[in-house]
Amino acid sequence: MARELGDVLHYFLDGADGEEPAPREPLTPRADPPWLAVPLDPRDVVRAAFVWNLAVEVARTGASATVIAPRGVDAESLWPAPGVGPLGTELVLCGARGLEELAATARELGESRGWGRGKPGLALLCVPVDWLAPPARELPRWSLLFTTPDPRELQATYRLVESLVRGAPEARVGVTIHGVASIDDARQAFGRLAAAAEQNLGRGLLSYGLLLDDLDVYRAIVNLRPIGLAHPQSRGARAVRDVARLLLEDAAEDARG
Repeated sequence: MARELGDVLHYFLDGADGEEPAPREPLTPRADPPWLAVPLDPRDVVRAAFVWNLAVEVARTGASATVIAPRGVDAESLWPAPGVGPLGTELVLCGARGLEELAATARELGESRGWGRGKPGLALLCVPVDWLAPPARELPRWSLLFTTPDPRELQATYRLVESLVRGAPEARVGVTIHGVASIDDARQAFGRLAAAAEQNLGRGLLSYGLLLDDLDVYRAIVNLRPIGLAHPQSRGARAVRDVARLLLEDAAEDARG
């Protein structure tokens, strides 16, 4: 499965004049909402904050949204206290020491919370990058990678893509480009990464859009407030909202398929 950034740009261009995008088709509930792995460096607090903001936007649609992470990550300083937060979003910190234990926590929570019974949902798992290195035995079937157009970042992201698809050939790997000044910057960065994956791994990547460099996003992060609640009409909030919608639509497609 592959999807280029150009295939989803209409999401990010809708409402560019400040108006809300037109409503889209409702999402389909599923019996077992999928969990989405987001590989993070333990000190990568900004991207961890993106995860929390995505969860809030998932919850805004009426879906259940849970962030699950191992205790001790630096990002705890930028997250709310564990438990139920804005719009019903839940943060769970656990004692997992590896991906298998983190995935088991997600499954147990899904059973106890009744995820997917009557409405769609998504669990976002913050996975330390080193947990994905060989000989990891349970690699995620679905991952979201954040990267910037910086060449070193793209190289590091490609290495992570390589680990994921070599260890789990059927894995779905998505990418969101952030920290860009323009759509063209994001398009070029995703294109380079996708071309390398296709040429060297024979695999396509899924685009989950872009997050433009926006001071409102960073102000909201520092103030411990979701961007969608602090600055709901900002371009940063709209972009996070559209990434969340893309994720939920892919989750719903799985349920229908």
